[in-house]
Amino acid sequence: MIDIEKILELLPHRYPFLMIDRVVELSPGERAVAIKCVSINEPHFQGHFPEQPIMPGVLLCEAFAQTAGIVALSANEEIAGKAVYLLGLDKVRFRKPVRPGDQVRITAEKETEARGIWKFRCVAEVDGVKVADGGLMATVADR
Repeated sequence: MIDIEKILELLPHRYPFLMIDRVVELSPGERAVAIKCVSINEPHFQGHFPEQPIMPGVLLCEAFAQTAGIVALSANEEIAGKAVYLLGLDKVRFRKPVRPGDQVRITAEKETEARGIWKFRCVAEVDGVKVADGGLMATVADR
């Protein structure tokens, strides 16, 4: 398990844009499962939507990217300390709303890595129900 302190060492993101709270499974360079605990105190809920708060889909995509970043940055010592940059999203679907109080389980699994381009398959679930999924493409580069 990777706690928040280690996540902060690996990723450059900080509040309010850090979208994962811990990593509960990690196969370095291959797969990770992260947890995002959704709180009503997060700033996006003030406007999305005040009477019926729903986590923005773009933030679920960012959680995908950060989880994938953990996978890539844990691959080997040469990559440690670098940054992971999102290159694209493919066939992302939002299947159910994510609300305050939900615990989102995000899985990012490497499909391929070639010439510095990583492709991942990502899935977000709440209570075992898929809420979002899609493909993600990223690269690792100096910060």
